Amino acid sequence: MFGRRRGSGPIRAWLMAAAAMLGACAVTAAAAPAPLKADPDNAAQVALGKEVYDRNCASCHGAHLEGQPDWQQRKPDGRLPAPPHDWHGHTWRHPDRQLFGFVKNGVAPYSPPGYQTDMAGFAGILSDAEIWAVIAYIKSSWPEEFRRYQEGLTRRDEAASP
Repeated sequence: MFGRRRGSGPIRAWLMAAAAMLGACAVTAAAAPAPLKADPDNAAQVALGKEVYDRNCASCHGAHLEGQPDWQQRKPDGRLPAPPHDWHGHTWRHPDRQLFGFVKNGVAPYSPPGYQTDMAGFAGILSDAEIWAVIAYIKSSWPEEFRRYQEGLTRRDEAASP
């Protein structure tokens, strides 16, 4: 009664293979990294961001996110000094995707033709995770009302993108 039925071997083998494939897919999905983003409430990401910022950004944007003096006045070469990234600057007026692009690709691709800038991109120098961490660190310094405003910009930008 509970013996092997004739022809059940190939079906059983197929079912076991299908179950193994589904299990492998589930493990792969569980192991897939979460989409990268800047989370100013993630202490580990903010700590990494501070380390990366200190090594790569502070020399221009200031050890305390304060930017260069007279950052809104053009230098003799026509370029603007590095702006602050604390709430005194305008960083909080850009959605995350744009901030990421500025760091990765530099400012020039997002500026009018001929715009001169000292902000070169960090593609090939910083990983995407490091860039998101720097953004998280910067955002963690903003007052709550500035963070909420910038989060709204980011949500609207994400909703509008394909």
